[in-house]
Amino acid sequence: MYAQERRQEILRLAREEGRVEVVTLAEGFGVTSETVRRDLKALGRAGLLRRVHGGAIPIGRLDFEPDLGRREATAVAEKERIARAALEELPREGSVILDAGSTTAAFAALFPSDLNLTVVTHALPLAARLADHPGIELHLIGGRVRHRTRAAVDAWALRTYGEISADLVFLATNGFSPDTGLTTPDLAEAAVKRALIAAGRRVVLLADSGKSGREHFARFGDLRDVDLLITDTGLDPRDAREIEAGGTEVRRA
Repeated sequence: MYAQERRQEILRLAREEGRVEVVTLAEGFGVTSETVRRDLKALGRAGLLRRVHGGAIPIGRLDFEPDLGRREATAVAEKERIARAALEELPREGSVILDAGSTTAAFAALFPSDLNLTVVTHALPLAARLADHPGIELHLIGGRVRHRTRAAVDAWALRTYGEISADLVFLATNGFSPDTGLTTPDLAEAAVKRALIAAGRRVVLLADSGKSGREHFARFGDLRDVDLLITDTGLDPRDAREIEAGGTEVRRA
């Protein structure tokens, strides 16, 4: 494959997925990481991509948001490890809030049968997974349902979360970094996530390392709002140390 063909394919992948990673591209094309970095630099000079840590995102696509099916098919093994690690934080009784997301959905699927929990969520897929759980008192938050995430948003959801004080929040995000904080493409989703953070006495963020360094349109918090970040071993140890320096514990599964 010629360099120009490779760069066109890189741009196509970036526009479809919202981000490309140097290591993944190098493996996929059978070239060195340095070759991929030169490709990304060339695409950056052309104004087509913007470099971020470990890869690049398409210019003008900070609002890109893959649908739920595509997100559930991305980083499956990493999300499974994160979900299993999060079980260590799950209390056997008390109250928890579950954010909408593919990693939180993987987490909910692993809930053991001996729980005696009150669970609150605005995510229809998570509610469906937990509806028949014998030890869970499930509360489904209402509102306008976004088709892309199948999560309730807007005034009804915000008002209800404003009346809740839970022991633990399991939060999701589309992007995180010490500089830009926690971000997501949609303003309505961001408002709900902000309400979740305020409603929990302890906040645990479940996010795979591919979201590190990503920046999206709507900012809903800082990493210092998070007590514990559970991610995978793909997170650079230097990034983990920088996050912990800000006061957030990092656990790489």
